[in-house]
Amino acid sequence: MNAPEKIRLTQLSHGGGCGCKIAPAVLSDILSSTPIRGLPKELLVGTETADDAAVYRLSDSQALVATTDFFTPIVDDPYDFGRIAATNALADVYAMGGRPILALAIVGMPLEKLPVQVIRRILEGGESVCAQAGIPIAGGHSIDTLEPIYGLVALGLVHPDKVKKNSSARAGDSLILGKPLGIGILSAALKKGKVSEAGYASMVEWTTKLNTPGEALADMEAVHAVTDVTGFGLAGHLLEMCRGAQLTAEMRFDALPVIPEALDWVKQGVATGASERNWKSYGHEVRLPAGFPDWKRKLLTDPQTSGGLLVACSPDAVDEVIAEFSAKGFDGAAVIGRLHSGMPAIRVI
Repeated sequence: MNAPEKIRLTQLSHGGGCGCKIAPAVLSDILSSTPIRGLPKELLVGTETADDAAVYRLSDSQALVATTDFFTPIVDDPYDFGRIAATNALADVYAMGGRPILALAIVGMPLEKLPVQVIRRILEGGESVCAQAGIPIAGGHSIDTLEPIYGLVALGLVHPDKVKKNSSARAGDSLILGKPLGIGILSAALKKGKVSEAGYASMVEWTTKLNTPGEALADMEAVHAVTDVTGFGLAGHLLEMCRGAQLTAEMRFDALPVIPEALDWVKQGVATGASERNWKSYGHEVRLPAGFPDWKRKLLTDPQTSGGLLVACSPDAVDEVIAEFSAKGFDGAAVIGRLHSGMPAIRVI
C-alpha cells in the first residue's frame, strides 16, 4: 500500500512542467520553415504571433478557443501533478478571454515504472480541476512512454469581438501580472530536496489556481491584450506581446510579485536549466541596468508552470482589472510596468 508514495515522479523525467518546453529560439527556428497553407477566414487567431490558443469563428456571436498543453512532472505527488497540468492547460483558454467547455486528456505513462494506482491518481487530479472549472474530460488518448506525461486538449467559447490576443496591446498601456513568479525556482529546489513544506504548499496553491479572471477581462474594452506566463518566463512572454504590437516594455523589477521562498532560493543560485536557455534565446532583446545581479535576471527568465495572466490595459482601467483579480482570490496581482512606442524590447528599471 505504501509503495506508490515512495515513487518520485520528478526523477522519472529529464525536465519538469513548462520548464521542459523547447527553448524559444529553437522553436522559432523549427516553425520558421513550417508551411502555412489554406488559412480559412474563420480562423481569427493562428500561429502568427505565438498566441496562447487558436480561435475559430463559429458564428457572429461565438468562436471556438482550442489549445493543448502537456508536460512531465514538476512535483512528485501524482494527484498534485494532475491538478497542475490541468490548470496549466485551461489557462490558455482563459488567456484568450474564453470560457472552457470541455477537455480531452493526453496521457503518456511508463507502464513498467508506474503502478496503475499512481497513474489513476494523476488522472483524478486532472479531473478534479476540470470539475472545478465546470467542464468534463470527455475523452482523450494514452500511450506507453519513457517518461510520465500528462495534459489536456482544452476547448472553450468566446465572443469573436471579445477575443484577447497577445498582440493587440497599445502604447501607454499598463502591464499587470496576476500571479507571483518563482515556480521554476521552487521546482529546481524541490528536485534537490530543499523546499520546505510551506514552500511546497505555496507552489501547489499558485499552480492549481485557475486563471478565471480571464473570462471577465474579455468584457473589458480597456483591456487590450492578455497572455499567460509559462515556460519562456515573464521576459519571454512579454517579448511576444511586444513583438506582436511593435512596442517597447518598461518593467519595474521591484514591482514584480515573487513567492517568498523562491526569492530566497534564487539568491542562493538555485534555478532551472530552462532559465538559462531562455536567456540565451532572447537576452539580446532585454536591456538591464548596470550592475543588475544574476539572481534578478534568473527571475525574469524563470519558467512558470501554470503562471499568471499578463494583462495590457489602459491606465484608467487598472483599478477595475486589479479588483477583478482580487475578487477571484488573486490578491498579489500587481502593476509591473508600461508599454511605449518603439522597437520590440524590454527595458528593466
